[in-house]
Amino acid sequence: MMATRVCAESEIAVDSPLRVVVDDVAIAIVKDSAGTVHAIGDTCTHGDISLAEGFVEDGTLECWAHGSRFELTTGKPLTLPAYEPVPVFRVQIDNGEVYVDTHDVLASN
Repeated sequence: MMATRVCAESEIAVDSPLRVVVDDVAIAIVKDSAGTVHAIGDTCTHGDISLAEGFVEDGTLECWAHGSRFELTTGKPLTLPAYEPVPVFRVQIDNGEVYVDTHDVLASN
């Protein structure tokens, strides 16, 4: 499978997630304070809540509803009530364009 263009890198503000849908998979695109772009499953595993509406801090994305924090690099929940990880997808940046391959899951265990 080929990666899909999801946005321009310039469209992603630092610590301000952007929700995209690729191949019927909701993904939160996040640029952390170091400028690294991450693609993480957008749906909190505790409830059907969009993580892109949450808060980015210290390499995590926090669900606004119940406060579960997920690592951007592994998808693992660091705080309850969520205990299941969200998937993390490979991001490619080419000429300022951000691409995500929903079939290239880096972490989800």
